[in-house]
Amino acid sequence: MSEVMLTPADATVTKVEEQGMITLRGDLGRKKLRAAVKALTKIDVPDTRCITTKAQASVAWMSPDELLILVPKARIKEAVSALSTALAGDHALVADVSDARAVFTVAGPDARDTLAKLCPVDLAPDRFSKGEMRRTRMAQVPAAFWLSDESAEEFTVVVFRSVGQYAYDLLQNAANSPAVGFHNAAE
Repeated sequence: MSEVMLTPADATVTKVEEQGMITLRGDLGRKKLRAAVKALTKIDVPDTRCITTKAQASVAWMSPDELLILVPKARIKEAVSALSTALAGDHALVADVSDARAVFTVAGPDARDTLAKLCPVDLAPDRFSKGEMRRTRMAQVPAAFWLSDESAEEFTVVVFRSVGQYAYDLLQNAANSPAVGFHNAAE
């Protein structure tokens, strides 16, 4: 009897340490909020389901009244203070969620397949590209992800820290099982 040869997907899962994250909730259409985000990050508030990165900062649309702002962990206190001061008196929430989230990268030619095994999202290259982000389910857990480096096929994945190890194990299992073959960047 011939043996079926199965090779693992060509994707690597890495834990990201020291990522600063701020949840900003408020009316995203208000000039004061938009100006505060721009002053801190040099980035405009992104469109629905989008993320914008400039230098060491990123701003992700999370919902109609929520942004996720990513800055280096060393700048988190300064960033929270600047936003809180700029939005004082406004109906807004500024919260450091760095320790409440776990961050991973999934990179390699089969990164799309790895995520597609776990998430109900069309990850075909012509349907999901750099600048887009999704909040969805990754197996049994809520997750957000975006394509952080299109040329390297690298995705950033964010989950609640309380399910971080489970999410990491899911990603590792998906990366170590054979690729589906629908999304390989090398093809």
